[in-house]
Amino acid sequence: MQDDGARVTMKEVAVRAGVSQSTVSFVLNGNDDMRISAETRRRVLKAVEDLGYRPRGAGRPPKAAGSRVIGVMFDEVATSPFAAISVEGVQEEAWKQGVLAEVVMTGGDRAYEAAVLRKWAADRVDGVIYASILTRRAAPPDALSRHRAVLLNCYDPEARFPSVVPAERRGGEAATRALLDAGHRRIAFISGETWMDASDQRMEGYERALRGAGLTVDPVLIETGNFMPSGGHAAAHRLMERTRPDAIFCANDLMAVGCYEALKERGERVGENIAVIGYDDQEIAQHLNPPLSTVLLPHREMAQWCVRRILGGAVEPVDQHRMECPVVLRASHLVRPSPAGSSR
Repeated sequence: MQDDGARVTMKEVAVRAGVSQSTVSFVLNGNDDMRISAETRRRVLKAVEDLGYRPRGAGRPPKAAGSRVIGVMFDEVATSPFAAISVEGVQEEAWKQGVLAEVVMTGGDRAYEAAVLRKWAADRVDGVIYASILTRRAAPPDALSRHRAVLLNCYDPEARFPSVVPAERRGGEAATRALLDAGHRRIAFISGETWMDASDQRMEGYERALRGAGLTVDPVLIETGNFMPSGGHAAAHRLMERTRPDAIFCANDLMAVGCYEALKERGERVGENIAVIGYDDQEIAQHLNPPLSTVLLPHREMAQWCVRRILGGAVEPVDQHRMECPVVLRASHLVRPSPAGSSR
């Protein structure tokens, strides 16, 4: 058993038990109506015991639980796994203080946003988290100013509300430095869709790390993808047709999946003669062969920050907080380049 059970995540329990996080949640919450076999339940409970997992707030039932509410307003929740992580982070952090989270998805509909905010004003909620599925500039509705509000994964150019976003440039820089530290010098970059802030900022971090190492940013080593496996697959083939990098930095993990396949089709061996690093730390990253080195997007931590900011009590200055995106090192980035470092 680990010494500090509070640090064990549900994701770690799921990996140990060989099941999804949803299965772990259903087992721990006693959902007997789900078709989960006795053997699967046994594996989950054993993993919980072995790792010393405790749900956040377990053993500390809050006083007057449920009498207070935080509103969480997402533009979308179904298009990305990160929304679910954010919602879980809000719920866990709020429940520590006996506060419930009421979550709505608006689809960006202004009339619907206004109606929800009117309801929450009438309900006298403790505050509102206005959240975006994409890291972007937002235009929050004027009615949000009637609430103690924080922006999650987006920011207001007029600086009316505090906000938290990932430190994408530093994340891109850290990923590139991990490749540089492994000895690679010809490092390619596959971007996402260029209209997205995250794609541009990750590339800026890549370029900053190269310049910091005294290397020139070579346009030959940069390709455009689409944040999907198909984009990583096509971009990797285009790269390899004109040059051979030591390593490829994919701007997200899904493109790294496509990149792996393209390299395999060309007779390359990730983790043996070419390196790859991704970004996001989606669950698939740890199951690739070799497991993918990547960068963690701190959606849970950002959500928890929002709750603490709302429930903190003190009036704080409006600011934009950029949360660190730590590198998760596995095996795919460690390959040493050829002695000459030349293309072939």
